[in-house]
Amino acid sequence: MKLGRLNHVGVATPSIERSLETYKAMFGAEPAGEPFDLPAQGVRVCFVDTPNSQIELIEPLGETSPIVKFLEKNPAGGQHHVCFEVEDIAAARAHFEGKGARILGPTRIGAHGTPVFFLHPKDMGGVLTELMETPAH
Repeated sequence: MKLGRLNHVGVATPSIERSLETYKAMFGAEPAGEPFDLPAQGVRVCFVDTPNSQIELIEPLGETSPIVKFLEKNPAGGQHHVCFEVEDIAAARAHFEGKGARILGPTRIGAHGTPVFFLHPKDMGGVLTELMETPAH
């Protein structure tokens, strides 16, 4: 298993709109598209392009969102996770299971429309890590 390309850094926020205002004021950044709901993951998402990666702004989609507790501890928001690409998500999952890593939940379809899963921060030096299958495009 080789570490793939950094696809994005996930940033939890209580308001995508306010975060977009900050990125625009500080960096002149614009959203890569309109914010959209990802009900299967309990979040609203909006990407901001950078020259070599993306910032994924994630806002809770209701009180049962998995990022609600993160925002309770970090009311202004903050870095939530990093996401690396892998060529084959099933092989990556088998690799990490074989290493004894704790995988959080099932493999599911992520915001880029490709399969993803998350590794527990305690197995990754304190960093919640998402692995996603490299998009075809």
